[in-house]
Amino acid sequence: MNQVIDLLKKHRSIRKFKDEQLDQDTIRELVTAAQAASTSSYVQAYSILGVTDPDKKAALREISTQPYVEHNGHLFVFLMDYNRHVELSKEKGTPIDYDKTEQLIVGTVDATLAAQNLAVAAESMGLGMCYIGSLRNDMARVIEILELPKGVAPLFGMVVGRPDQEGSQKERLPFEAVYHENTYTPVAEVKDAIDSYDARISAYYKERSGGKRDDSWSDQVIGMLGKKQRLDVDQVLKGQGFLGQ
Repeated sequence: MNQVIDLLKKHRSIRKFKDEQLDQDTIRELVTAAQAASTSSYVQAYSILGVTDPDKKAALREISTQPYVEHNGHLFVFLMDYNRHVELSKEKGTPIDYDKTEQLIVGTVDATLAAQNLAVAAESMGLGMCYIGSLRNDMARVIEILELPKGVAPLFGMVVGRPDQEGSQKERLPFEAVYHENTYTPVAEVKDAIDSYDARISAYYKERSGGKRDDSWSDQVIGMLGKKQRLDVDQVLKGQGFLGQ
């Protein structure tokens, strides 16, 4: 099998790391790999902020509630960033706007593509990683902790380091439920495949938890999506100059 594809298929989140900090050469190599990702119209509407200050990491852990946000080889925070574009536009005397939905999408996609490049690069080096979406539990506080200027918004974090656990791999949705050709396949036509998948995920959780948990994938995600979450994000983004005022 192609080695890159094999690496991608073996991905798993790592949430416990050895007490070894990444050296600067490794950090530079990872960030350079991230920058090689595709970027919409060459805009490069993102920045990557490394957090090494113990107090800042502890404060971010309080927001996330996950211990590995504080204890890892390195914490990267991926930022949607139009601040540099605004500052450069002032210098050139050509005002720009970034408050439309399209710019929000561009910045989010740019940052995410870069992050996935960094994740794959880290795993190719024998490192483990885990995305940290829970930094959005209090986006305003993250902005305060990291002293982010207007035009910049924290999207998610990523912890990277030398694994101190094997981790476990969760099966993804069946191919038939994800891949559509020429037109969107109705859910009813792939329901049997999803039901079988639900049964396997339930068995996975039951075995992993010693019988304490046996919810299916659909039960889990419908329950989560049925709750209103992080309602402050819209207002915080608008305060940073996104999505109009």
